[in-house]
Amino acid sequence: MSTQSPENRHGSASGTERGKTADTGGCAPALRGSAAQSAGETAHQLDMKALLRVMAGAVMISFSAVFVNVLETSPSASAFYRVLFGGMALLAVALWRRERLSTSPLVLATIAGAGVFFMLDLECWHRSILYIGPGLATILGNFQVFFMAFAGAVFFREALSLRLVVALPLAVCGLWLLVGVDVDNLPEGTVMGVIMGLLTAVWYTGYILLLRRSQRMACRMPVMMNMALVSLCTAAACGVSTLLQGASFAIPDTVNGMYLLGYGVLCQGVGWLLLSSGLPGLPAAVAGLVMLTQPTLSFVWDVLLFDRPTGPLGVAGAVMAIVAIWMGLSGQNAAQRRRALKLAGSLSTAPEK
Repeated sequence: MSTQSPENRHGSASGTERGKTADTGGCAPALRGSAAQSAGETAHQLDMKALLRVMAGAVMISFSAVFVNVLETSPSASAFYRVLFGGMALLAVALWRRERLSTSPLVLATIAGAGVFFMLDLECWHRSILYIGPGLATILGNFQVFFMAFAGAVFFREALSLRLVVALPLAVCGLWLLVGVDVDNLPEGTVMGVIMGLLTAVWYTGYILLLRRSQRMACRMPVMMNMALVSLCTAAACGVSTLLQGASFAIPDTVNGMYLLGYGVLCQGVGWLLLSSGLPGLPAAVAGLVMLTQPTLSFVWDVLLFDRPTGPLGVAGAVMAIVAIWMGLSGQNAAQRRRALKLAGSLSTAPEK
């Protein structure tokens, strides 16, 4: 739902771009940002208002899995209503802020592609929650940190940090303890739930890559309008998926209707709004650490609200997995800062043409 940015479970990816996307009003060339500017951002005074917004957004989004677990609609229908209600709320805010709606066909195609990946992410995540509970499903979804890093290494030749390499086996060990050491006596559906949770992280990686792309292109849209359109495109994809599966869109009763409204407006709408407005004001390392509130609280809600059986080994596994996610995130952020500093140094010593 995802720990990077709203690249966490589950929010917008706009926050970690270290600044809001400007509404240029036309198709001005996409801002690339100089390496020197990126390097200079390391010295950033902590903004307490931004910190509180991010914490509030993370807490709000931590209830996403709780809503999914109590809803009586199908996983596909739950995903559809989440992004439909949330997208409508975000669109209302964007229009109220008079953000530009027009853009190029290429940007719209990229946004639509992000919506398809987010649909696949939600489909897998909702099923994972029903199999293994909100806590473990959310922690697994946040393994996207590792998939993102490896995707960057394969497709963009980005270096893998030592911290991330060390964090990966730590995350696997934590997952092992969380699921249960005695694999032969696992509850029914556990293996399928873990597979769905890992697929969640895979699809979320594709979603984040396309979302970032849409926010860096020429003719890109303002951040809030971008997120609103991504949500509504996801809703369209979820609607098609629901129809193809023959699932019902029916909302069983008023209580479920209120749950769906809360899930969409609070978690998808308000939660994303808080994160996208607060994350640009925080250093990346602080933002990543604060965002761990979301999977941690999701696990806590699972234990408190749904009586998840968790002994000392399970708690140790949850702590190990969350620490591994933080290590992977902070390690890659540090590697990117070092790369920016190195590039800035090479640019500053280059002879003028």
